[in-house]
Amino acid sequence: MAAVLVARGLRKRYGRTEALAGVDVTVEEGQLVGLLGPNGAGKSTLVKIACGLVRASAGTVEVAGAPAGSAHARRALGYLAELFRFPSWMSADEVLTLHQRLAASPGGAAERIELLELVGLPDARATRVGSMSKGMQQRLGLAQALVGAPPLLLLDEPTSALDPAGRRIVRGLLERLRERGTSVLLNSHLLSEVELVCDHVVIVDHGRVVAAGTPDELRRQGGVEVETGGGTRRFPDARRADVPRLVRELVAAGEDVYEVRVVASSLEDVYLEVVE
Repeated sequence: MAAVLVARGLRKRYGRTEALAGVDVTVEEGQLVGLLGPNGAGKSTLVKIACGLVRASAGTVEVAGAPAGSAHARRALGYLAELFRFPSWMSADEVLTLHQRLAASPGGAAERIELLELVGLPDARATRVGSMSKGMQQRLGLAQALVGAPPLLLLDEPTSALDPAGRRIVRGLLERLRERGTSVLLNSHLLSEVELVCDHVVIVDHGRVVAAGTPDELRRQGGVEVETGGGTRRFPDARRADVPRLVRELVAAGEDVYEVRVVASSLEDVYLEVVE
């Protein structure tokens, strides 16, 4: 698959503070990449450099094969900032119309209707921003990021203001975007959300990548537990492939087997281990 975002040796220094210290990140076509890390780890700086809002001190970032910040790169991405504000007096339809003009999107009313339906706001075209809940404004922000059907979305904490129902809508949206070939770099503190939807995870701490891989690769197995008539039997060095043999041996030894669990660390466990 072609890469739509490639960061190599990315460094950013603010005076004496090194926000990024040589970061490598790749987002491929149709891939959802979760960007995790504590506050001040450098995640938002990476996203802003990719958008062309901040200039890197060293290293390179390319978006759709073009240098970050160039006209071609800006046309290829949609961006939702963590802290954004739309004019309170504008309706949802007016907000999207404005961003269509800014992005030179020819989609017109049909695109605006489709985007509002996509983010779960089909009846909000005439609703003014000032009367929207924070969750509705967040979903409207997602809609504006999708104006013009960019191949890459950069989302900075897109579910921070959403309730569980709103987060479910966003998860469904991200899955549909993946099916359409849209790539997403998702900066989030919600590890459970990242674990559910992302194909690849990058954990950043103190400006460096400290872990990367698929959620399954990052989670580590921690043995096998078997519930038997005599109690719980634990096999800390066993793996999933060992389960049939263990069950056969226990049954042959006269044990009644009621349940088998393959114990694995969660993404949260891995995250806390690498950032602490």
